[in-house]
Amino acid sequence: MNVCRAILIAWLVAMLAACSSSRKGGYYENDGPPDKQVDLSGIPDAVPRKEPLSKTGNKPYEVFGKRYVPMTSAEGFYQKGVASWYGKQFHGRRTSSGEPYDMYAMTAAHTVLPLPTYARVTNVANGKSVIVKVNDRGPFKSSRVMDLSYAAAWRLDMVRSGTALVEITAIGENTRAAAQQSGVVEQVRSGLYIQIGAFANPDTARQLQQRLNRDGYRDASVRKAVSADKQLHRVRLGPLESREQGDALLASLHASGYPQARLVNE
Repeated sequence: MNVCRAILIAWLVAMLAACSSSRKGGYYENDGPPDKQVDLSGIPDAVPRKEPLSKTGNKPYEVFGKRYVPMTSAEGFYQKGVASWYGKQFHGRRTSSGEPYDMYAMTAAHTVLPLPTYARVTNVANGKSVIVKVNDRGPFKSSRVMDLSYAAAWRLDMVRSGTALVEITAIGENTRAAAQQSGVVEQVRSGLYIQIGAFANPDTARQLQQRLNRDGYRDASVRKAVSADKQLHRVRLGPLESREQGDALLASLHASGYPQARLVNE
């Protein structure tokens, strides 16, 4: 067993223990805010900058029997879901990217975004937002999409509640840098789309379009396709600018509850 794998397993065991323990307010008894009150008002957002991919944390891995394949690019990534936060129990420990976890920095953990990725995270309930650097893996609980640092959670006013419905949008130069470094940047013709469904009933197609709009995919459209024997109403996003944009958007859709979404060419 190599050192990185040993560290990851130790971190996962600790996280699992925290998740299985009883709650105290908005956090678990094995974790929580700092023991002493700290003024977080002056901590700035993470500043997006172009960086190389981390030497650790970007290869496929398996946790609790589920396989995760990190994305090669975050370009076009958007996700809506429940975020949680982690605090003093992990302060100073090594993250998946190799950086020490700092509960007072604007950072976050995600299961498949490239390390590092910069993202804007918005609390849907109150509109508050923060820019974080994704430098860790997690959370490994199917109902949650991101673990935020204590400082980021404080900025979003979700420390007490422990979780919040958030919108995650990848930003900054590094969204393309990951793909360029891995050598997978591939421009494709404008006929590349993501199809989420195809229905004979136009009302069913429009209902799916409206659901996508509510979930933040506001460019969803319904296109009629007529063949010799039938007529279908296809719900699609696109046309897309590049293959890596399609891969990122597809991963976002799958994570947001649209497992049937797939890339198609006209």
